Amino acid sequence: MNLHFIQKLTVVFLSVATLFAADFPHAEISNGVVTAKFYLPDPEKGYYRGTRFDWSGQIYSLKTGGNEYFGQWFPKYDPKLHDAIMGPVEEFKTNDAGLGYHEAKAGDTFIRIGVGTVRKPDDGPYKAFKTYDIVDSGKWTVRNGKDWIEFTHELDGKNGYAYRYTKTVRLTKGEHPGMQIEHTLQNTGSKKIETNQYNHNFFVMNQQPTGPATRVIFPFELKAVKPFPNDFAVVKGKEIHYSKELEMKESTYAEFEGFGSSASDFDIRMENAKAGTGVRIRGDQPIAKMVYWAIRSTFCPEPYINIAVESGKSSSWKYTYDFYPVQSGK
Repeated sequence: MNLHFIQKLTVVFLSVATLFAADFPHAEISNGVVTAKFYLPDPEKGYYRGTRFDWSGQIYSLKTGGNEYFGQWFPKYDPKLHDAIMGPVEEFKTNDAGLGYHEAKAGDTFIRIGVGTVRKPDDGPYKAFKTYDIVDSGKWTVRNGKDWIEFTHELDGKNGYAYRYTKTVRLTKGEHPGMQIEHTLQNTGSKKIETNQYNHNFFVMNQQPTGPATRVIFPFELKAVKPFPNDFAVVKGKEIHYSKELEMKESTYAEFEGFGSSASDFDIRMENAKAGTGVRIRGDQPIAKMVYWAIRSTFCPEPYINIAVESGKSSSWKYTYDFYPVQSGK
């Protein structure tokens, strides 16, 4: 791939992202060490209006220590495109579909948590990358202080499913500055909510490509359920390394076991020595499923957790991110 073309494409991505910031509802928080910029949920003007990912907490820029950790990783933007979204974005799935999808008939509705009530067009299988018609986007409320921001989504699906979902992002100081993403899902409907949730972790570290300078470190030995389909990525015990720098349109994907029933296994480090950056991700719930995906512009461990909430009850969980420098060649 021509280096000049890649550099030119990177400049285009950065210029477009800067332009977008002025055109969509957005907010900024900072603790003097970490600064994070968010696109806000909005059914009319929001940057992301697709039906795959939770609309809240999408960070288009996070800087600390002079390093950028997020940004535009995709070449094409459309507000309703399923993956035209940036940051540590999250998705809820019930039986690999939306909440109530398998109960609904063609023309009826089902729920995408963090999105709203959407229409089931036919009796076919759920399509993860399809953008469904939104019937009711619910009520979004956003509050923020200097170093925190809170998103609340309230939805009555009128089919027995209803909820009040709150996500709070807090910036933290310390030897390795970071952030916490706190979640609470309150079941305000009559039916039990059973779902799993994961964070896609679309890291873009100083716009550096995925390649030999990149590695991902787990606390357990990786056992492939679905191995990488090519030799771009290589498993070495508890780590994922790369044999080459990924080119445009190249990707790799795998699913792993090896984790146990303790939340202590939800402890993942991502590093890019070329960018000089690293991040440690910890969860307070056990991993239920471990997926990994990468392309040239981003590399993404996707740890899933299970969530079950009885009517009238609530469930809470938290992810912690610590950002740290990585020396070249390490």
